[in-house]
Amino acid sequence: MQYNRLGASELSVSDICLGTMTWGIQNTQQDADAQLAMAIDRGINFIDTAEMYPVPPNKETYGDTERILGNWLARNTALRDKLVVMTKVAGPGLAYIRDGKPITRTSVSSALDASLQRLNSDYVDVYQLHWPNRMTPHFGKHWPNKVDPTRISPEKEIDGMRDILTGIKAALDSGKIRHWGLSDDTPWGIHTFLTLCREMNIPAPVSIQNEFSLLHAKDWPYLIEMCALEDIAYLPWSPLATGMLSGKYQNNARPEGSRWTMTQRQGLFRSQQAGHEATARYCDIAQGAGITPSQLALAWCQQVPGVTSTIIGATSTAQLSENIDGFSVTLSGDTLASISDVLQQYPLGF
Repeated sequence: MQYNRLGASELSVSDICLGTMTWGIQNTQQDADAQLAMAIDRGINFIDTAEMYPVPPNKETYGDTERILGNWLARNTALRDKLVVMTKVAGPGLAYIRDGKPITRTSVSSALDASLQRLNSDYVDVYQLHWPNRMTPHFGKHWPNKVDPTRISPEKEIDGMRDILTGIKAALDSGKIRHWGLSDDTPWGIHTFLTLCREMNIPAPVSIQNEFSLLHAKDWPYLIEMCALEDIAYLPWSPLATGMLSGKYQNNARPEGSRWTMTQRQGLFRSQQAGHEATARYCDIAQGAGITPSQLALAWCQQVPGVTSTIIGATSTAQLSENIDGFSVTLSGDTLASISDVLQQYPLGF
């Protein structure tokens, strides 16, 4: 296992971050315990969760993933300081979470306290804003005319960001969080937060996690360049495009218990012809390289300059082991060239 510094922080994190969003719907406490045991045994020290999880999000299971992780932490207190645990405050839009209202200094405080209670921890290593208050080109809204930035008031957004940072500073000063980060944000969001942090004398965000994969490479090179030059760790989430790049959804297959068999809040917007065509090509490349399609996709993410740690999830220890093994793969020059050919033809698979 390789370890990297998390942005401008003092934290050293594994190349792999264990994602947990399946815990509570697709996975039980026993499943989660087994995944954590395997991950730690294989050298993973980085865990990501969120108050909104599990996914698909719903009122009945809200907070259960943090509870499951918290149950494990309560039984393994000696390991807490050896792990880097991240969680997130939900943005607006979910009526059962603070009436769907935007993130504010008040909601940062109340959400953080609730997360700490569920996690059975006195602190969070990195506390993240799950998505911005404004609409951004994420979750299928990256195509032209999906988001109109001319209808967003920068003054209003900046006032809201100042308010959020006041809550972040209070959490940092209290010791409840060690660092903070962003998620599902854009270069404008990063730039504005950095400017406000300098203005308000508040530590800058140490990381951002955005969707990034062979089917969704829109952050490369522009946003990733900004992160690298500003010393902000870039953390890809959904590097397998919600499992699409494993090949398991080819030919309209829907394996029992898989994520695509469940109702999706945003719909199955990733299931597009271009994505399936690209996936078929990547599966052929993986076969030629003697690895699985998932391992090809994960090894590719790992070698992108500027990627600090890749967030992976699994619904079984067999799947988790396969994915972890992908980070020991070194893609040959010929394999990378073949990947590049497909990526140029399908720069956005959905």
